[in-house]
Amino acid sequence: MTDTPFRPFETMLDRDAALTLLRDTLAGADDGELFLERRRSEALVFDDGRLKTASYDASEGFGLRAVRGETAGYAHSTEISEQSLRRAAETARLAVGAGGGTLAPAPAGTNRKLYGDHDPIAGQAFSVKLDTLRDVDAFVRDLDPRVVQVSASLTASIQEVEILRPEGASVADVRPLVRFNVSVIVEENGRRESGGAGGGGRIPLDGLMTRDHWEGVAREALRIAVVNLSAVPAPAGVMDVALGAGWPGILLHEAVGHGLEGDANRKGQSAFSGLMGQRIASPGVTVLDDGTIPDRRGSISVDDEGTPSGKNTLIEDGILVGYMQDRQNARLMGVAPTGNGRRESYAHAPMPRMTNTYMLGGDATPGDIVADVKDGIYAVGFGGGQVDTTSGKFVFSCTEAYRVQNGKIGAPVKGATLIGDGATALRGIRAIGNDMALDPGMGTCGKQGQWVPVGVGQPTLLIGGLTVGGSAT
Repeated sequence: MTDTPFRPFETMLDRDAALTLLRDTLAGADDGELFLERRRSEALVFDDGRLKTASYDASEGFGLRAVRGETAGYAHSTEISEQSLRRAAETARLAVGAGGGTLAPAPAGTNRKLYGDHDPIAGQAFSVKLDTLRDVDAFVRDLDPRVVQVSASLTASIQEVEILRPEGASVADVRPLVRFNVSVIVEENGRRESGGAGGGGRIPLDGLMTRDHWEGVAREALRIAVVNLSAVPAPAGVMDVALGAGWPGILLHEAVGHGLEGDANRKGQSAFSGLMGQRIASPGVTVLDDGTIPDRRGSISVDDEGTPSGKNTLIEDGILVGYMQDRQNARLMGVAPTGNGRRESYAHAPMPRMTNTYMLGGDATPGDIVADVKDGIYAVGFGGGQVDTTSGKFVFSCTEAYRVQNGKIGAPVKGATLIGDGATALRGIRAIGNDMALDPGMGTCGKQGQWVPVGVGQPTLLIGGLTVGGSAT
């Protein structure tokens, strides 16, 4: 393992030669950049009383992009050398073609750092990490004799990037990322149920490995598993749904957030296309995408085009006021980039992506919101889901939910799914809690085969008229 600083223009490439090649590639183009990356990651999984996985991965490479109009040429390589860059330039240049273009203005500069540049992999010795996972396993098993399986994992990574612009400026960022997770399976009278908890962020690994922290995560995973032991079949039908604060914001992220990304709206492929300035949600609903929150999983000091991340309002008091933009879609739509141009790695071209997407709080108390549910469910945990961005239709499975009748929380329910579409759900919001919370730092978002870390959040909400799929009681 090496902790040598990533300095591609000092050790791998001649900066002046790379800049000349970049400028030649972008002659007649609207935009483009050279993106250089080194990434290292480590993952440890302690499962069923033994170390099941211990992996370490390292990669580096570059991506060269030339953009003209709606077309982009992209070439990448794992070899950072002038020879490889020349070959990539020949490929990327094909997208520009003949004729002249005018380069878009360069991104604004920034010295802002939203997280440290520490190496989380080197933050703790391997033996300490392993002992911590072993202690988690023993702790959970001692808590409850019904525990039959425990899985605990630690992951840490560091991504170092440098972006060279044709104007001659370069932007660098060092992005640490850590996560700790616990999942538990319990058994009682032949019935098995599971629960999971975890989180992390762009922080040192030390904070996740203190006993106070991991005990809380382990207890929460066990609590969810035990709750599900007594779950009854979920009701089915159209009913009111109360959503808990924090992680349930994943529904907002999927059902609404993707529909507010610039590319889908420019192409008319979103349920929110052409609705700028119009009411798309109930009064009081304000949604932001904010990549500037220090140390959060979805935060980025600069995006993968070199634009500083932003705190962007998307919906204000129910009115659509903004989309998330990368440079290409912003230029084509005649608006400013918002710092949302993200890519999974050097092998991928950037596109508009979310960072930390959340809804602001209102003035209702969570207790009053649940008390207003006459016949429905209270969903506080979510698992997987599917969304069609064009129509906004979604299906989400609940990992922890409860039946609510006449304002009283009843038995937990199993097998509940929420079915609807984002536009209707936004207009169906009837109450907004005063308890806005961000998720604990466990979101990963997929789009067109690319995966990036994200954050979500919301207050407790009451949504009327959602379809709940389950087993009729």
